[in-house]
Amino acid sequence: MITHIIEAILLTSSAPVTVQQLLEALADSDTNEAEVEAALTALESRWDRTDSGIRLERVGGGFRCVTPAQLDPYLRSFHGIVSRQRLSQAALEVLAIVAYRQPVTLPEINFVRGVASGGVVRTLLERRLIRVSGRKAVVGKPFLYRTTKEFLVHFGLESVGDLPEPEELDRSEPSAD
Repeated sequence: MITHIIEAILLTSSAPVTVQQLLEALADSDTNEAEVEAALTALESRWDRTDSGIRLERVGGGFRCVTPAQLDPYLRSFHGIVSRQRLSQAALEVLAIVAYRQPVTLPEINFVRGVASGGVVRTLLERRLIRVSGRKAVVGKPFLYRTTKEFLVHFGLESVGDLPEPEELDRSEPSAD
């Protein structure tokens, strides 16, 4: 029964659901964390098959239901989605700088990129992929920026610790020989 309740919660939630949120929802049933984890494992193994249209993904500190990538064209067609909003190269560059150097200021971002990035930072703030996390104790007290939970969800990460090491990224680029 607990697995069915958790399955329904995950299928109807628009955001990743934490184990703590599941425990709160199941408070009347005297369910403990180990039982919730067992139910999540059961769902993960049930859905982690090639003939299943649902997957359980650990992202943003919680769990969410996703569909396999190969079903994307069918879902887009059914839901009438013509195009997806992609991030520009500049936005990806700024996100990478913030993700790897957080907390980071706009002048630091501009220095790394070599160009003014204020407009890109505003766009990323509007999309809630980054947030202001305070001010740096230097002259002018510039804002400090960090990535958000939405960033983790957007890129399918459980935490920023799941980002690849920069050295790994260098090795994955094709050589210019």
